[in-house]
Amino acid sequence: MAAARTSRARPPTQRLVALLAALVLGFCGILTRLLLLQVKDAAAFETLARDQRVRDVPAPAPRGTIFDRNGQALAISVPAKEVFADPLLVKDAAGEAQTVAATLGLDQALVFKALTGSGRFVYIARDVDVSLAKALQAMNLPGIGFLDERRRSYPDGAIAPQVVGFAGVDGEGLAGLELAYQDLLAGRAGRQIIEEDPSGTVIPQGANVDQPPVPGDNLVLTIDRQIQFRAQEALAAAVRRNRAKSGTVIVMDPRTGEILAMVSYPWFDPNDFAAADPQYVRNRAVTDVYEPGSVNKVITAAAAIQEWAINLDERLTVPDSYQMYTKVFHDAHFHPTEKMTLGDIIAYSSNIGTSEVAGLLGRARFASYLYRFGLNRSTGSGFPGEAPGLLPRPNKWSGTSMGTIPIGQGVAVTPLQMANVYATIANGGVWTQPRFVLGTVGPDGKLVSAPPPQTHRVVSAETAQAVSEMLAYGVDVGTGTEAQIPGFWVAGKTGTARKVRADGTGYSDKYIASFIGFAPASRPELLVAAILDEPVTIFGGVAAAPLFQDVMRFSLSRLRIPPAPRLPIPAHALKPA
Repeated sequence: MAAARTSRARPPTQRLVALLAALVLGFCGILTRLLLLQVKDAAAFETLARDQRVRDVPAPAPRGTIFDRNGQALAISVPAKEVFADPLLVKDAAGEAQTVAATLGLDQALVFKALTGSGRFVYIARDVDVSLAKALQAMNLPGIGFLDERRRSYPDGAIAPQVVGFAGVDGEGLAGLELAYQDLLAGRAGRQIIEEDPSGTVIPQGANVDQPPVPGDNLVLTIDRQIQFRAQEALAAAVRRNRAKSGTVIVMDPRTGEILAMVSYPWFDPNDFAAADPQYVRNRAVTDVYEPGSVNKVITAAAAIQEWAINLDERLTVPDSYQMYTKVFHDAHFHPTEKMTLGDIIAYSSNIGTSEVAGLLGRARFASYLYRFGLNRSTGSGFPGEAPGLLPRPNKWSGTSMGTIPIGQGVAVTPLQMANVYATIANGGVWTQPRFVLGTVGPDGKLVSAPPPQTHRVVSAETAQAVSEMLAYGVDVGTGTEAQIPGFWVAGKTGTARKVRADGTGYSDKYIASFIGFAPASRPELLVAAILDEPVTIFGGVAAAPLFQDVMRFSLSRLRIPPAPRLPIPAHALKPA
């Protein structure tokens, strides 16, 4: 039996050969694997290793400051902290979640979820106040880290919020001029590349790179903070006093197109824009349109004078009512048939008289002046979302359009468009592009002025002067007497327009009241447009003219504008003063 087993056993040489073959095969397998790791998969493993120890941290650029025209900051960037977690380093997720949530005022469940998540980096909070972050950092909680960032702040809160706009948590402009000038204000972000060991300690000789951010440029607006503040106060008081739905005020320099104040009420606090009603966030002075009513009559008057359609001393027979095709037009107040000059028609805001004057012009000539004054296009102010208005093509006008459009119905404009119509008259007949920005300030600290505004002549200086006299006459003795300012002579016009029903089926019983004017009448330096939506007092001369007077009087005083010689009551105004 023993001999049989001995005879079947392999000789030692064969066993050694088999062992050698196994070793060779194993070595070849190891070599193949090494080749795969060192050649084919080397880049992938190198990337994996780098991701485990290297962190690329963005360094946001300080956003440029937005100043008013006098150098007062309306929007600034202030230091803040980002709080993040490395879940791999967190020791006591439940305890740390409770501490972090209590310190930062966060939801504990959400913090716990972040601390127990996957990955090596997860945000816990952004825009954290520096003092709160320091208090949390002093607790030395494992796995909790902090990064520097900048937070947008609006020092005065709700001052020109719809104009300035706001920026989001990532420092990106989301509305207003913050959005329009995003590229200029944002600057260029930097970055930090940090190499750490598994415990989170920086490796001194690691691949640490610091690329500093480039701050954004500063923006200098045409807005005057003091005038803006007073306009907001006055508008809020007028809305309450007249129990109106909302309102708008624009203050501008008609010579340069510079907007000194722009208010839409109600407004919001840009420091808490997430809580704002969306309809109050948009700048309705440039984004929303309305039927202007009688303030549009100034275009009819200017066109008639420029085209010599009527002599200034010519008297038209003006009844109380007038039928045009299927529609009967009325003046706002009953009066017997009387003789009226163009000056009387504008001063006393006669609908019938204005329609008669438009008829003397004819559709084509009248429509051409609507285009020249800019009622068919946006003003080009550069504000995001600016509306172009709604002006039907003349070949689409109905049989009654020559009765409605001259008196400001059947056409829709933005408040800024209509303010610019009056600025054209105040500027001697030259249309000037409105603007919000005086210039920018770069790293060298020098002001780079904005490009000059576009201009074009609409009517002659003589026509503008004649219209200004009519508008001043209207404030002296016509519908605009509540706009008078002691010591100054004001030129302006009231407007009272019925609102279109929401379903577009006709006019409602609600009104928009307005007054737009300029001063001093003989040497215009300031223009104010005051508009109230759905005041219970209805009429522009009652609701909006006092608002105009309040804002204009303060603005004249603020800018130290002296009185100017009084414009004469036009000789062609035949009604007794």
